[in-house]
Amino acid sequence: MKNRREKNSMFFSISLTVIFSLVSTFTATSESVRQQLPPPGRVEIRTVEPFVYCSLSRSGSFSEIMEAAGELIQNMHLQNIFPMGPMIGIFHGDPNLSDPEKMQWELGFPISEQAQVLAPLEKKVWTFTTVAVSVHQGPYDQTGETILKMQEWLEENGYVQNGPILERYLDPEPSRLSSSSLRTEIWIPCRKS
Repeated sequence: MKNRREKNSMFFSISLTVIFSLVSTFTATSESVRQQLPPPGRVEIRTVEPFVYCSLSRSGSFSEIMEAAGELIQNMHLQNIFPMGPMIGIFHGDPNLSDPEKMQWELGFPISEQAQVLAPLEKKVWTFTTVAVSVHQGPYDQTGETILKMQEWLEENGYVQNGPILERYLDPEPSRLSSSSLRTEIWIPCRKS
C-alpha cells in the first residue's frame, strides 16, 4: 500500500514543482496569517481559524494533478479570484487505499469570503479548528511518511483523526529549491478519543 502512495506522490511531486512556477506570481501578492510552525518532524496540536477556499475536486490517482491545477488556476483567473495564501491539497479518506482510483482529493487556494465562485470551482469553508500540525521537509512524494508518523503520534497521545488531511505547500517557487528543502505544512483534524 505504501508503494502505491509513493508512486502517486512521485507524479504529484513533479507536477507540483511545475505548477508552483506558474502560480508564484499569484501567491506573491497574497497574504496569509502565519503562526510559528513547529520544527520539521515535530507534531503539535493547534487551534486554527476556519477559512474560505475555492477548489477543484477530483476522484482517482494523482495522475490528473497537472490538469487539475491548470484548470483551477485558469478558472480562478477568468473569475477574478485571487489567492489569499499558499496552494492547498485536501485528501479525503485513507491515502493508502489499495485502489488509488477511489481516492477523493481537491486542490485549491484560500480566498476572500466575498469572492464569487462559479463552476467548475467550488467555494468551501475549512471548519476543522483542532488540528495536529507538522512540517514535512523534503520531496512532496515523501509527505506520506510524515502523515504516518503524525497518525502514530495521535494514537499514542489519545487523539483520533476526524477530518480530511490538508497539505499547505509553503514554498512559492519550489523549482528554485532542492527537493530536500521543500516544506509542506500538514494538518490532520483531530479530537481526544
